[in-house]
Amino acid sequence: MKELEDRIRNDGAVKPGEVLKVDSFLNHQCDVTLFEHMGAEWARIFAGKRVDKILTIEASGIGIACCAARHFGDCPVVFAKKSQSINLDGDQYMAKVYSYTKQKEFPIIVSKRFLTPGEHVLLLDDFLANGKAMHGLIDICNAAGVIIEGIGIAIEKGFQRGGKELREAGYDVESLAIIKSMNGDEGTIEFA
Repeated sequence: MKELEDRIRNDGAVKPGEVLKVDSFLNHQCDVTLFEHMGAEWARIFAGKRVDKILTIEASGIGIACCAARHFGDCPVVFAKKSQSINLDGDQYMAKVYSYTKQKEFPIIVSKRFLTPGEHVLLLDDFLANGKAMHGLIDICNAAGVIIEGIGIAIEKGFQRGGKELREAGYDVESLAIIKSMNGDEGTIEFA
């Protein structure tokens, strides 16, 4: 998606350790117009697929998932929480996820009452690198007995293994921007 690639080029910053900082428009400050355009693009890409719900992970996936849901008939958005709280009651699905940017493992939790066996679910997230977060969502979907219709990613680090592994496993992964390479020392980004 050229609009997203242009924003990454113009407003993103490559940091050491293969970190792409896009907090001015994607995962701290949110450009809602861009999110709407991203949602419309995912709706075009996944046209013809049944989507009963969109599933993502807090926090950065929530905004893009909510905007995308409007293009899928205003379907509900469910997000996996990253910590237990008193507001989470009843039976739950849980998976463990390792975060590269936070350098730690954490649980992701979804209340069982929000995923019904047989539902068709679209998974959305802001980044795909090694695929740990997405594998956690897939584990929850498998435990819930829902059907994964596809995986939508805003930015995929194509030079890391996550996207390749998910595609080889048979998942329909559609990334709006795929980064072929990036260099923190030079601050350069090359798209696939």
